Amino acid sequence: MDRLRQRADFIAVANGPRINGPAFVLQSRRRDDDGPVRVGFTVTKKIGTATERNRIRRRLREVVKRTDRGFMLPNSDYVLVGRRAALSRDFAVMLGDLRSALDRIARRSPKPD
Repeated sequence: MDRLRQRADFIAVANGPRINGPAFVLQSRRRDDDGPVRVGFTVTKKIGTATERNRIRRRLREVVKRTDRGFMLPNSDYVLVGRRAALSRDFAVMLGDLRSALDRIARRSPKPD
């Protein structure tokens, strides 16, 4: 799994389907290439101080690391937009939230030809 780092990639993913959750919003986009799954993380300044935003980002990264790659569609980009609830939400519940969101995105995405 690779990371999204370019602003253009984040903007492209923002135009795709999204699933809202209490701790994060999951955005996705299918790509036309055969590259690996890429994941990006973002937390806006209105969420809190830099320390809180960094803690949210670390928790989201760890949730993605512990999620089975089988839930993620190949040739896709994902962005997790952190929410303040990610600071206090139970980690096991966040894992379940991500799996559920990935499943819902997979059902919503068009099948590749």
